[in-house]
Amino acid sequence: MADASARRTEGLFRIALLLKGLDGAAELVAAIVLLFVSGTAVHGLVAEIVSRDLLGPPDGFLARHLVAGTAEFASGNRTFVVLYLGLHGVVKLALVAALLRRWLPAYPVAAVVLGVFVVYELYRAVHTDSVVLPLLAVLDILIIIMVVREYRLLRAVRTER
Repeated sequence: MADASARRTEGLFRIALLLKGLDGAAELVAAIVLLFVSGTAVHGLVAEIVSRDLLGPPDGFLARHLVAGTAEFASGNRTFVVLYLGLHGVVKLALVAALLRRWLPAYPVAAVVLGVFVVYELYRAVHTDSVVLPLLAVLDILIIIMVVREYRLLRAVRTER
């Protein structure tokens, strides 16, 4: 029974790592794209999406937040966004690679780094009224729990040998 539970946990852990890796890759690609796309073009794309009601009504919650976020970006505050996405993406990809290789020292580092991400995501959520950031924080907390559990299992297996 314990063996089945460990396999299930490992499967969930690998799925979570895959999602985190995809998220990290998407952030890195977004940072690279934003380096080359003007803020005006991004704002125009968002205006087009909002005008076609793809996010609900143009004066709806999602549309308002997306327009507000891109307005700041279009006004020239790009450096923070590009650096945040790029750094966040690279760190996630490096941690995912280390955890998939089961490199034991990476587990505590991953838990701490994800914890820092959670704190920052919640801080930004409070200051920006973001709906997405708290959801990302919850996902990161779940992944931290899985990282700690997998770390304990790996340490136990390695000390038995």
